[in-house]
Amino acid sequence: MNSIDDNQEEKNRENFVGSKAVEKIRELIDKSGSCFFVTSTSLNNSHKSRPMSVQKTDEAGNIWFLSAKDSMKNMELAADTDVTLYFQGSSYSDFLELNGHATITDDRAKIEELWDPTVKAWFTEGKDDPRISVIQFIPDSGYYWDNKHGNAVAGIKVLISAISGKTMDDSIEGTLKV
Repeated sequence: MNSIDDNQEEKNRENFVGSKAVEKIRELIDKSGSCFFVTSTSLNNSHKSRPMSVQKTDEAGNIWFLSAKDSMKNMELAADTDVTLYFQGSSYSDFLELNGHATITDDRAKIEELWDPTVKAWFTEGKDDPRISVIQFIPDSGYYWDNKHGNAVAGIKVLISAISGKTMDDSIEGTLKV
């Protein structure tokens, strides 16, 4: 005879729309802080990926970066604004893929707002460096993979599953539509 737990189906999928999607995006980005910023370029019919630090994720889910005006990334964005971002918050959870488009500005007030002293490694003249531009990423859609109860509980469930032979998946995934 099967116990109730043997017949209970795990809920491993949850999709989010609108403000709930933005909430999930902000939660996962806060755990990572950086991403792979992928442009699609007609310059050589390929995708270019580079690590980027997130300066801010606002209440609307827009993600803000500082970038050099003369960078290849900015040149690629001038040709094609489509961007995909990939985040990884830990080895076992907090994965996020976002699709959207980017705009570039040199708004001095926004640079001031986003400035962090660690960025001086790329902009030697500080926040007044004339090479600084701001990239605003506006997400349209995405996909996430996470765990439901944190890494400790997920790890215990994996261990129990390995010993017992029973599936105790703690993962959750789903689509995001902003």
